[in-house]
Amino acid sequence: MLHKKLHYAWIIVLSGAITLFSCLGLGRFALGMLLPSMGNSLQLSYTQMGIISTGNFMGYLFAVLLCHHLIRKLGARYAIFLGLLLVGASMFFISLSSHFVLIAILYCITGIGSGAANITVMSLVAHWFTVQHRGRAAGFMIMGNGLGIVASGALIPWLNSTWLDDGWKIGWGTFGLVVIIAACITVLLFRNTPAKLNLEPYGHNDSTSKNTTTTESSTSRRHEAPKSLRQLIVHIGSIYFLFGFTYVVYATFIITTLVEQYQFSEADAGSLWMTMGVLSIFSGAVFGSLSDHLGRKFGLTLVFILHTLAYALAASELGTLALFISMALFGISAFSIPAIIAATISDVLPIEEAGKAFGYVTFFFAMGQITGPTLAGYVAEQTGSFTSSYLLCACATVLAIVLTTLFRPLTHRP
Repeated sequence: MLHKKLHYAWIIVLSGAITLFSCLGLGRFALGMLLPSMGNSLQLSYTQMGIISTGNFMGYLFAVLLCHHLIRKLGARYAIFLGLLLVGASMFFISLSSHFVLIAILYCITGIGSGAANITVMSLVAHWFTVQHRGRAAGFMIMGNGLGIVASGALIPWLNSTWLDDGWKIGWGTFGLVVIIAACITVLLFRNTPAKLNLEPYGHNDSTSKNTTTTESSTSRRHEAPKSLRQLIVHIGSIYFLFGFTYVVYATFIITTLVEQYQFSEADAGSLWMTMGVLSIFSGAVFGSLSDHLGRKFGLTLVFILHTLAYALAASELGTLALFISMALFGISAFSIPAIIAATISDVLPIEEAGKAFGYVTFFFAMGQITGPTLAGYVAEQTGSFTSSYLLCACATVLAIVLTTLFRPLTHRP
């Protein structure tokens, strides 16, 4: 039978990767490639570009507040479906718009759909995988983000060179239709729990029970001092806030920096963006697996060190080589933080509480994403470059390293 050869949990991972490719890879990260041509066509200022990005995360924040109720009412499967439909429809209507305010409103709706789909799909990891496999599973799902970057890096420059001022509109419309198709595919594949298919979570019947016991005991040794649930959420949330604040500034404005500050052609900038996307495809899986074996704290610290170096190099004004290294460092580690955060919460809370707690923590993440683009755009407008914004990001990730080092989770619960 199929489930003996391939546990259905890995179909959930595949569906999750398609979901993240759609709601974040296209719904969020394609904006970095679309902004320069859209900004030129509509004569947008840096501040207006930042507001469009911030509007997306205002929608994301709204989804965070409603997501738990949405999952309870519709179930994870249909909550994800509804979220992807919102993303696809709003992106398609952006392709028909030429007014800043309308685009900002529609992209806010995109954020609502992205938040609903993303938070819900990450919560499924706790249902479908045992503790020792969750980091790897979440990491494989997050491969979808990198694939979305690759797709936008390949398609947008070609569209802009072929259709000139209308290229960005065709890009939004194409991506919107792709997301709607993805919604229809994933709703056929998702199942809310293994029990729906008379299965146990992946890893439940492993012949490695001895290894599991060892892993759990060593994990318990790492978890030194118990803390309250509220303290746990605030601490992890603060770390997640700093990630949201910093990564979104880089993802939103690095192509604009290349094109407008360093005079790269859009095609060359797109190639670099695509290369960064290729590097990022396995970032979640690699660092998520690393955190499974060496601890969540180690994985988070290592990723934040790489991000700090990436932001510092982007701020250094040392030339194109420094920018290439910066994008490579960001790419290899870009999307591993959400995987490790999701796995951390799933490790220390019962399944029925993990999804709700992830939603609370994501509230901090969304606040960081809201704050970052508008502040970075304003600072760039005042200074004439994004150097100060990237330097601020580097300082923020240093603080994230300190908070990660001080982290003491709840007593471990298998």
